[in-house]
Amino acid sequence: MLDRLFRRRREARAVADFYLTIAAQARLPGFYRDLGVPDTLDGRFDMVVLHVFLVMRRLKGQGAAAADRSRLLFEAMIDHFEKSLMEQGVGDSGVGRRIKTMARGIAGRIEVYDRALADENDAALEVALDNNVYGTASDVPPQRLAVMAAYVRREAAGLEAQPLESLMAGKVRFGPPPGAGMD
Repeated sequence: MLDRLFRRRREARAVADFYLTIAAQARLPGFYRDLGVPDTLDGRFDMVVLHVFLVMRRLKGQGAAAADRSRLLFEAMIDHFEKSLMEQGVGDSGVGRRIKTMARGIAGRIEVYDRALADENDAALEVALDNNVYGTASDVPPQRLAVMAAYVRREAAGLEAQPLESLMAGKVRFGPPPGAGMD
């Protein structure tokens, strides 16, 4: 019984670390400095959601263990957002309501990103990125949206090429964000 308890704790810690690795990619300064993602709570929230989505998409359809890992990753993200709200001073009574709203928003983004990536035309992906990642920015240059869409497609393909076993072990590799030259 104790072994099972410790195993769950180890798995929860491993998934939390996996989440933090993914979130670290989403927080790279290049996204905000070079690609104009708003360096705000909303912008950072959307970048984390985008990167977690990409990993969850890779895990989708890969069996029960991968589905469980994906669910735990989603829960780790929600837990992190909940802790962030509490650190910002949101009262206990308001946290639950905000988390429900966030979870619905995340689910909507996941659905939109999934459909957009399934479409080979980048127009749908650019609209999804414009509405979410750049949602609070005005007048986002079309070139910036195209570069961000290319980044998302590149990372989705890169994740597909990574062995499932590595992802299940909490190891993920992302490429760098496109640079200031918007390559």
